[in-house]
Amino acid sequence: MKNVSIIGLDKEITHKLVVELNTLLSSYQIQYMNARGFHWNIKGENFFELHAKFEEIYNDLLLKVDEIAERILTLGGEPLHGFSDYLNNSKISEAKNISAGRDAISNLLSGFSELITTQRSLLSLAGDAEDEGTASLMSDYIKEQEKLVWMLNAYLH
Repeated sequence: MKNVSIIGLDKEITHKLVVELNTLLSSYQIQYMNARGFHWNIKGENFFELHAKFEEIYNDLLLKVDEIAERILTLGGEPLHGFSDYLNNSKISEAKNISAGRDAISNLLSGFSELITTQRSLLSLAGDAEDEGTASLMSDYIKEQEKLVWMLNAYLH
């Protein structure tokens, strides 16, 4: 008999998913703080437009942080919750002292590209694990963020 979790998933593969989801959670937390900082510190002629856009972005990121943490719990894992853990596990670097709109947009664009890459990897792993819940979440995030990446890139060009 297979070693399965309470929701019927193989525990060994589920552990791998939890590790990767915690990496994703960490990256989301850093991306969230970067967007929040850009919202607070933006200056220049596009202030009003970018201030509002950064708020929209960080609010969406915050919702996804909660969903990812709850998915980790659903899989029987424990979400990371220390900021030092986020800094150590994130694939996105923290951004400091950025107040120029183009620099902030470029930074967010890079972060979202990294999130998409990580989510694609998780989508594949979730598929192998027959974990529809995680796969569905990753698919939804990828679809949304591909459009956002296109829009952020269009803003820069």
